[in-house]
Amino acid sequence: MIPAAPVALTIAGSDPSGGAGLQADLKTFHTLGVYGCSVVTLLTAQNTLGVQGLKMLPADFVRSQWTSVASDLPVAAIKTGALGNAEMIETVAACLDEASCPVVIDPVMISKHGHAIIDDDAIEKLIERLFPLADLVTPNSFEAERLVDHTVRTEEDLVHVASKLLSLGPKAVLIKSHLGDESVDCLADASGVQWLRSPRLKSNRTHGSGCVLSAAITANLAQDENLHSAVQTAQTFVHKAIRTAPKLGEGISPLRLLNQST
Repeated sequence: MIPAAPVALTIAGSDPSGGAGLQADLKTFHTLGVYGCSVVTLLTAQNTLGVQGLKMLPADFVRSQWTSVASDLPVAAIKTGALGNAEMIETVAACLDEASCPVVIDPVMISKHGHAIIDDDAIEKLIERLFPLADLVTPNSFEAERLVDHTVRTEEDLVHVASKLLSLGPKAVLIKSHLGDESVDCLADASGVQWLRSPRLKSNRTHGSGCVLSAAITANLAQDENLHSAVQTAQTFVHKAIRTAPKLGEGISPLRLLNQST
């Protein structure tokens, strides 16, 4: 009998161009050897040039999707992406209250093109309901600044903001930032701070990079990697996926989500 692959679930919005959202998550899961399933929260009309439209799905239908998946598949790790509004966040939180596997919260607020994809009044709900359920929260520096109302300009700022985010309830926080010519990410948990540094890639082939990173971490957690290892191997994966991405579309190109041995 062929052994089943671990199962990872994404609860996220749809990107019809395939570069971000649940499509990027599912591609990442597949590339990393994990069986991917999804709960769709919202639909976008978007491409490499930007977001042209957004439509929320009914909260009760999102709950139905969750029930269908969770009652049948042995989900080993979960990530969330774009949730859109406070009602959706509450619905997803009620689902995650039932989960017993690692949960990665990607607090998606603004698209790569600067389009807001969460209501202002939803941020408090995000903090109140989802952060305490998270094994890891993965904001970029702009999202982190908005969550705790503190600018990120230095490594000291990163440590301060990470500490404030940890006080909101998650077990760990990964803040993604660029400082000068380096990508300087701060992974913080109860054991302290770990720095993850790499040369900054000056590339416009980054559409969906945040989604892919959180999905890669989730895939690694589904395969029983510890958190620090899951984050480090995911960052290596994303760095190469950006560096080797071909030009696709007229705007910000997506990553290369293929077997990286090729």
